[in-house]
Order: sequence, then C-alpha cells, then structure tokens
Amino acid sequence: MIPATLAQMKEVTRLLKGARGPHRDRLAEVASEFVQFGGWLLAQARQDSKAVQLLNSAVELADEAGNGTLAAQALNFKGYLARQQGRPRGMARWFSAAAYTPGAHPAQRLGDMLQAAAGLAELGERDDALRMVEAAEGLVDTAAALPPPETAYWLTPEFNRLNMGLANLGLARYSDAVDHITAGLAGLPAELREAPWTWEHRDALKRATAAR
Repeated sequence: MIPATLAQMKEVTRLLKGARGPHRDRLAEVASEFVQFGGWLLAQARQDSKAVQLLNSAVELADEAGNGTLAAQALNFKGYLARQQGRPRGMARWFSAAAYTPGAHPAQRLGDMLQAAAGLAELGERDDALRMVEAAEGLVDTAAALPPPETAYWLTPEFNRLNMGLANLGLARYSDAVDHITAGLAGLPAELREAPWTWEHRDALKRATAAR
C-alpha cells in the first residue's frame, strides 16, 4: 500500500500548491489526511525518519486549513511512533500535545490523555500520570455521546478501553489493565481484531496478566 498511497499523496499535495479560491482549505484538509496516512503506513513499516517528516507536514497542513481534528491525529501518530521506539518522554510530549490541540474531538482528547499518562507513568511521574487519567475519565461520557470524527472513525468507546488499559499497565494497576484491554480487543470489529497494530495490545495484555 505504501507506494500507491505516497503516489496519491504527492499528486494531492502538488494540486494544493497551485490551488486558489474558497475551496483551498478543503483541499488542504484532504492533503493533510493523505500525508498523515502516508506517515502512519511508514511508521508501521518502521521507516521512522520518513514517517516523522510526513507527520510534521500533516500537522502544518492541518493548521493551514484550521482543522484541529486532523492536527491532533497527526500528533497522535507521532506519539504512537515514540511508543514503538520505547521513548516514554516522546509519548508524554506528543500525546499531550494532541490532547490539548484546539479543535480536537473529545474522543481524541480522551485517548491521547490516557496514552500520555502511560508515558508519564513509565517516566516515574506517577502523580502527573494519575492527574492525566483523572482528566481523561472526565471526558468518557462526553466522548461516548458523540460519533467519532470522520477522519478518526475508529475512536469508539471500545477502542479507548485499549488506551485505558495501557495507562493502567503503566500505573501497575494490572487487574484493571487486563479488564480494559480484554474488553477493548473484544470490542473491535472482527476484521480488525488480528490487525498488526493490535499486537502491542496483546503483548500488553500478556504482561498485565503475568504481573497481577
């Protein structure tokens, strides 16, 4: 998928450079989504430096279009990449930035706060992590009452149980981590339950189960 996605991304960004008029911002949003999807795919393939370059560009395009949802999602992907690299400070930084991006959807803020809390917990900043989890818990009802953003359609209440599980694992609340991750995996659509990105959650579940 990477070659085809990057080819389309380049064509859309080329069109944007020459675009003028009242619909340019909408095209910038499309370009931002293409660029961040390219970054996500490269992150999955562990082409980390190229992924970061695209995600930085995606944030700039989202800001240019005034779309906080897209900006927050690109920052979220940077946090995800930091987690794959084993950099909790980067996790705390980028997930926090995503959570507090103006215009972010409540479901995004909820998930990002929980993932930032996991990074803070790994750094030994337990009090800050607990405060972040508390702030996230205050968004649960608001996020559940709204449909997920169209550009982050996967952010259902069930999906955010996975993020709650990661936060609890970082805080050594192992039984809670098992409960949340188990429920989160069970709540995924059937076609996503074995997706490669779920492997880290399955690994987290094994660690939480062994530790409780």
